[in-house]
Amino acid sequence: MTGGSVPQGGWAISLEKFQRLEICSGRAIVGAGVSLEALQGAASRTGQFYAPDPTERTASIGGTIATNASGSRSFRYGSTRRHVLGLRVALMDGRVLDIHKGDKIDFDVSALPLPATTKNTAGYQLRPGMDWIDLFTGSEGTLGIVTEAELQLLPAPADVLGGVVFFESDASALEAVDAWRSVTGLRMIEYFDANSLDSLRSHYPEIPSQARAALLIEQENGDIDFWAEHAPSDSWFAASDQDRERFRRFRHALPELVNDTMRRRGFLKLGSDYAVPLARNREMLAFYHAELRRRALDYVIFGHIGDAHVHVNILANSRVEFETGQELMLHLARHAVELGGTVSAEHGLGKRKAHLLALQYTPAQIQSMREVKLRLDPQWLLNRGNLFVRPQ
Repeated sequence: MTGGSVPQGGWAISLEKFQRLEICSGRAIVGAGVSLEALQGAASRTGQFYAPDPTERTASIGGTIATNASGSRSFRYGSTRRHVLGLRVALMDGRVLDIHKGDKIDFDVSALPLPATTKNTAGYQLRPGMDWIDLFTGSEGTLGIVTEAELQLLPAPADVLGGVVFFESDASALEAVDAWRSVTGLRMIEYFDANSLDSLRSHYPEIPSQARAALLIEQENGDIDFWAEHAPSDSWFAASDQDRERFRRFRHALPELVNDTMRRRGFLKLGSDYAVPLARNREMLAFYHAELRRRALDYVIFGHIGDAHVHVNILANSRVEFETGQELMLHLARHAVELGGTVSAEHGLGKRKAHLLALQYTPAQIQSMREVKLRLDPQWLLNRGNLFVRPQ
């Protein structure tokens, strides 16, 4: 997504053989190379689950910790950081730290302002007396190498109700988002705009013809009577694992279609990861649509609307459109920050988006982050180019 794991010289370190996987009551000991899918499968067999659910289930646990990944269930369960109980981290001075939640860093840092969003993974989230775990989680491999983690597991709910709810307008969908935020047990609210539904119709012709927006929901110990009363009659609902998996594939088919389109067109996908405060959700979504239409760009918008965090994907069809899209992405990022938001809610900034850090933080605030980097990696060897340009 951001070029974060692409090396700029030096050595690439593979952690794929760190495959320890032990499931205990309420926790798991997991090597950095274990896939999210393997962890979820092992936990499921013991009646437990790991709450973070990024779209890519083949992602490594080390990678999800490096980016503080979240995904669709973050609406209820938050990001990876909340579920990390302990880490084993190799440092550049040869030390190996075994740290646990509550262990404080042993040096002073400045307090940096946080956006008023439910999710943020732009830079280091510094505050005096912070935990080591909070520092390393989301640091994009720039401070140390995570080799193993102790992760929180939760009891699996007795049942989960899934649904795809279709609406004839964005306005109706957004009214539903506001009305449903407080529904007991709701763990997911995902959004699809009209262009997204049009893209999906080639694979899902059963999408209602009049639908111009949709919400994908999941509710633990769900109440089908509530949805029968409050959702349009042409919506899809299911309680079985098989049907919920069909809805998950429906959600994941969209980014796959986008990626396939851009491969055929020969341009990089231009994708946003911005989030804003919940109260600015409608305003930001309207701004996205207006600015994209004004430039006559091909696009889809989808994602975690329950967190006021949707992904704009610009599908350039020419060099001129690609350059216009790049300029627009900066314009959209600036507006998200003006509304109190973040330039990266879950993907991290890596190398391709490192320039966005300066839109959210002042030079002095970024220097505070760089000082932490220099303390733990004084030769600037770890993930060169991620987040910062190396000092001269």
